[in-house]
Amino acid sequence: MKKVLWIVTIISGITVILSNKLVAQSIPVGAPLLDDYYRRMQLLGKVDSNVSFTVRPIFAEALKATNVFDPEGTLKKSETLTSTDNLTSGRAVLRLLPLTWQQQFNTHHPYGWNDGVMIPAKGYQTLVSGGLFFKYGVLTIQLRPEFVYAANNQFEGYAVGHNDTELTHYYTWNNYIDQPERFGTTPYRKLFWGQSSIRLTFGKISMGLSNENLWWGPGINNSLILSNNAGGFKHLTLNTVKPIQTKIGAFEGQIIAGKLDGSGYSPLPVTTTSAGLNLLNPKRQEWRYFTGLNLNYHPKWVPGLTLGLTRTFNSYHSDVKGISGYFPFFFTYFKANTVDANGDPFERDQYTSLYARWLFTKAQAEVYFEFGVNDNSYNVRDFVLSPDHARAYIFGFRKMIPVNGKKNQNILIGAEITQLAQSPERMVRGIEYWYIHAGVRHGHTQQGQILGAGIGPGSNLQSAELSWVSGLKKIGIKIDRYDHNLEFSKTEFKDIDGNKRNWVDIAFGLQGDWDYKNLLLSAKLQTVKSLNYNWLLKNYTPNSYYIPNNTVYNLHGELGLTYRF
Repeated sequence: MKKVLWIVTIISGITVILSNKLVAQSIPVGAPLLDDYYRRMQLLGKVDSNVSFTVRPIFAEALKATNVFDPEGTLKKSETLTSTDNLTSGRAVLRLLPLTWQQQFNTHHPYGWNDGVMIPAKGYQTLVSGGLFFKYGVLTIQLRPEFVYAANNQFEGYAVGHNDTELTHYYTWNNYIDQPERFGTTPYRKLFWGQSSIRLTFGKISMGLSNENLWWGPGINNSLILSNNAGGFKHLTLNTVKPIQTKIGAFEGQIIAGKLDGSGYSPLPVTTTSAGLNLLNPKRQEWRYFTGLNLNYHPKWVPGLTLGLTRTFNSYHSDVKGISGYFPFFFTYFKANTVDANGDPFERDQYTSLYARWLFTKAQAEVYFEFGVNDNSYNVRDFVLSPDHARAYIFGFRKMIPVNGKKNQNILIGAEITQLAQSPERMVRGIEYWYIHAGVRHGHTQQGQILGAGIGPGSNLQSAELSWVSGLKKIGIKIDRYDHNLEFSKTEFKDIDGNKRNWVDIAFGLQGDWDYKNLLLSAKLQTVKSLNYNWLLKNYTPNSYYIPNNTVYNLHGELGLTYRF
């Protein structure tokens, strides 16, 4: 990876003599207010309908914006520092990036996802990011590191109240994924490269080295393959910065090759039974090679429709051999067509998803769907007979309803379902559960956090939102029902006297976004009622009618402040 960085730097030095008017500036995935603002504006017909929002981060070229952090032009009218305060000399531009301070807290146990390098933790946690953007000709350099601090307080984890057998079952699952319950036993402090990159942009195509978060797919609360649930990872990228128009429609896409790291933490702070029996099966101490592609198509004859495909591959770097190992998405998909019909030539965790998003500008609405599998079918016949084998899906919609007599004010309604729990077929046919892998035992993770849907393996989520919106401003309510790892609970915890033992969170939240001059403010406050927390039984007498009553309450809060220079 160091050699690659040097190569990119040398190429950049050679090409800085070229000139280009493109900005190649991006909106970080999950950027407070702005990330969702542009998608809402597209519902209102103010953003090109060929921009799919399924290959993110989104670039200024796609949005036709000179400053993506000032979409409404308010900074130029501000009495404080403005976006025009850049050091400009000839073809060179140096710009201060917004300074962002994000905070969150949990009163009882970890809760929340899609927060990047922040970790699952109880107590107070904060993230600070900022930096510089430099452009000269086709070369752009974005330096935006992130620093995170988490109090990482002790809480009632899985080991509290569960016996040795139940601890053994927990490790049976979690020895095959790098998803620690707690990141150590002391406060957590770490500095990351964050949303940094170095790129060469030629017209509608960009290439370079990046550490930015990626979001692939149409989902809003979750994405099956890549999201900002984990922090960004170092990757080479070749991607479009705006849709490429052809006679049959528009295309967007990205190809990456990256490096994934482990967390170094055990699944639980407790690693042995009460008798001293070791439960932890250590994982290989080496980085993983991660590669994938995301391609989509906007048919010329169906305005607003996006059809897409993603494929990713994850393997320990020392196992990768040959061109088919480094660029596997260009080779056969079905196992029957591989050598000896064995599928992968070495241990490799791979995912495939198909997605669609349909934007209805006149109705100011959108519907979207993503369907993925994490275990390739043997052949076409196998897929036709068992299309739901090792599947997961996301389905959602959004609609803006104008407020009568109020200019630029709307009511936003939306809902989304994420289904990672498997179909009943799992009882008759072996399944690789999402994000868990027997060979690549870190699973689909980066530094201990899921790369895809933050709710995690075997889980389901149903979300609904109702908000008032006006430009960057947004105030509303959100309700979530989060069913934790049904695959684990169904396998390891049987129903008690006909009563379900699922661990289900019901969260009700107030959320708001507001802008004032150079400031962007975002806040969320959720009350979380956890039924059967950690699948733990209390006050149970065998052979008697029992209603599970292990209920705990948690208060989850988020507060973000962004200053735009």
